[in-house]
Amino acid sequence: MKYMLIMRASDEAMAAMQGVDFNEVLETMGRFNDEMISAGVLVAAEGLDDAEKGVVVDYSSQPPVVTDGPYGETKELFGGYWIVDVASQEEAIEWAKRAPLGGPGMKAEIRRVASIDEFPQDNVWIQKERAWREATGQL
Repeated sequence: MKYMLIMRASDEAMAAMQGVDFNEVLETMGRFNDEMISAGVLVAAEGLDDAEKGVVVDYSSQPPVVTDGPYGETKELFGGYWIVDVASQEEAIEWAKRAPLGGPGMKAEIRRVASIDEFPQDNVWIQKERAWREATGQL
């Protein structure tokens, strides 16, 4: 089963990270990622750009409204993610507990990634997506 481990940080935690040497961050994250690669569980891992460079598309009106970041009334921001392929949610939790995200205001949210196999296989859109995945080597 695949799980997404989403790095979340409060505004205060993000501000505190500004003073940390970037090479130190790369070293720490690199070691953790290497552990997951060696264990054969890492599927993907990416950091996200600064929230101030992002936008929000709000669908509560037509047409949708696009707002530049930073977002209004943020309490936590996503900083990046890992996707791991593990046997259970408990194993995903154990990996998340080892992530180098220590400190106040730092969290990891864990969400299972639904497999294409869980959707109705007779649906034309699922069939098209399955064909695309097969053609691009993703199945």
